Amino acid sequence: MRNFLLGVVATVLIIIIGGYMYAKQGYMDFSADQKPSSAETHFAMTAVDASTDRHAGDHKNPLQATDENVVAGAVLYRNHCAGCHGTPSNPDSQFGHSFNPPVPQFFKEGSDMADNQSFYFIQHGIRWSGMPAWNKTLSENETWQIVTFLSHLEKLPPAAQKELAPAESPAPASTTR
Repeated sequence: MRNFLLGVVATVLIIIIGGYMYAKQGYMDFSADQKPSSAETHFAMTAVDASTDRHAGDHKNPLQATDENVVAGAVLYRNHCAGCHGTPSNPDSQFGHSFNPPVPQFFKEGSDMADNQSFYFIQHGIRWSGMPAWNKTLSENETWQIVTFLSHLEKLPPAAQKELAPAESPAPASTTR
């Protein structure tokens, strides 16, 4: 029995050391333009979900979904999030698809996260994904305004829709003299 257990321990150590050397020697491709294996995707998403469940807490959104808060969230979203996560006029951002994993396109797919999870992701980011931690840039109140906005995408007030509309370009100057 002792030899069997030593064999199991030795096998596990060889697998761990072999995996480490495989990665250390550069054989594992971490290019963002390469599709990850299904094992990598499963492991990463399971780890992110477990970490979020453990760290996001059960915070409730302290803001009411007033037009004022939703519009403020729309402005913050436009300025900080829209380039990656899309807008009503560009619901499928090409820039967002250049990330691996691809960035959620909220105006195409909606947001399926609970408010506490959205707050956690915005505040703390997601390592190795391109999602930055905004807690050094945005206050907690501003983050909750974005969360409020995201949770009301399907029924935005007209003022919020206006904030997300493409800017109208000025008319070209006349060239006649």
